[in-house]
Amino acid sequence: MSSTSISAEIIARFTAIVGEKYALRSEADLAPHLIENRGLYHGSSPLLLKPGSVEEVSAIMKLATETGTAIVPQTGNTGLVGGQTPREGKADVILSLERMNRIRDVDPVANVLVADGGAILAEVQKAAEAHGRLFPLSLGSEGSCRIGGNLSTNAGGTAVLAYGNMRQLCLGLEVVLPTGEIWDGLRRLKKDNTGYDLRDLFIGAEGTLGIITGAVLKLFPQPLGHQVAFAGFSSVEDALAFFNLASSLCGTSLTGFELMPRFGVEITARNIDGVRDPLETPHDWYVLVDISTSDSAETAERMMNAVLEQGFEAGLVQDAAIASSVAQQKALWHMRESMSDAQKPEGGSIKHDVSVPVSKIPHFMNEAAEAVTAAMPGARICAFGHMGDGNIHYNISQPVDADKDAFIARWHEMNHIVHGLVLAHGGSISAEHGIGQLKRDELASIRPAIEMELMRRIKRAFDPAGIMNPDKVVRL
Repeated sequence: MSSTSISAEIIARFTAIVGEKYALRSEADLAPHLIENRGLYHGSSPLLLKPGSVEEVSAIMKLATETGTAIVPQTGNTGLVGGQTPREGKADVILSLERMNRIRDVDPVANVLVADGGAILAEVQKAAEAHGRLFPLSLGSEGSCRIGGNLSTNAGGTAVLAYGNMRQLCLGLEVVLPTGEIWDGLRRLKKDNTGYDLRDLFIGAEGTLGIITGAVLKLFPQPLGHQVAFAGFSSVEDALAFFNLASSLCGTSLTGFELMPRFGVEITARNIDGVRDPLETPHDWYVLVDISTSDSAETAERMMNAVLEQGFEAGLVQDAAIASSVAQQKALWHMRESMSDAQKPEGGSIKHDVSVPVSKIPHFMNEAAEAVTAAMPGARICAFGHMGDGNIHYNISQPVDADKDAFIARWHEMNHIVHGLVLAHGGSISAEHGIGQLKRDELASIRPAIEMELMRRIKRAFDPAGIMNPDKVVRL
């Protein structure tokens, strides 16, 4: 769908479905929904709809297919690749799920929670906790991001190492198709081999195949023991060797292993209130280690002490600090989770959300640093992330006193350098943020032709009118 306008008659028909109160048209109401978090994409839209039920979503999609109106689903608007942003110069209608935010059911015996697609992640976590259970997905944006978006981008976060990403945390879905048909796949079964797994098509599809209006999520017992430590290293190689040691000693109790560079710690302490360097002397690299145990706090404490002791004995760990309270644990995680925001006061930042095989992380880091600084002397690299699953946020801050616009203009040049090395190591150019608009064309250039054609066939089968979040992920 490529129309640049929408008639008053069609707007009136959409409005009648949700009511005047929930059909927003003013510039002030639309403005926050037209731009994504980084400001890379700014779209246009004549109308924002806020349905209050699955039936209203269905009616909207039926009308959209009938009239050829493009629909862009939006939940928390926290995406980082423009997948939730309407196209510029088009008449895309935004469909927001913020009213559909209920926790429908919590079953602690079966360890499942059923939620609306617009349920806020932090509220899902609280609902699970109220029943003595854990929903382990944890993101910096968890106070505003919503379950439908988490599923549509197959969000990962900081606990993938132990619990997996959203694909592993979901048992069933409820989806409204572009045609308005409702698929009720809210199954609570861990074992169900009855044909194709349609659930997996919608998870990670970024709203291009349908709108996730409900989900059955997996819960876990709340850990009784929890320890967090912060350790300094002289090299990425030593940090990786320490990860291998920690994995061997802790097994599934190792729930987080986050890698951070010296530059990242410096700017976070400088730019984020309440953050300080936990260690007395600087180190080139740091790791945040998170251990959770099911039996007791004493077990977690013994395990963390043993891991660090062996790390020191092996000559890997140079210094370390163990959080002595819940407040200190939260402070250490706050530093890690604030590292993205800490880059903003430093000027322009070129972002990369990539993954490589864990064993290749040191090679990739060293080669990328050499290539980036050779192409852009003075570039300040803030490469951090989930070392345990190979996901690195390879961000590049502008040289000191450089022109921000000139720096940002080299975005694609830097992408070409970093992504080229990622692919050479058998990695992925999108680890957890998705494809959206930002990486759509690059995806088509690096994937085999048959793979792209299969994606297009799937898109055409589910969305024959081409109205579901068009020009995102794959272009027809």
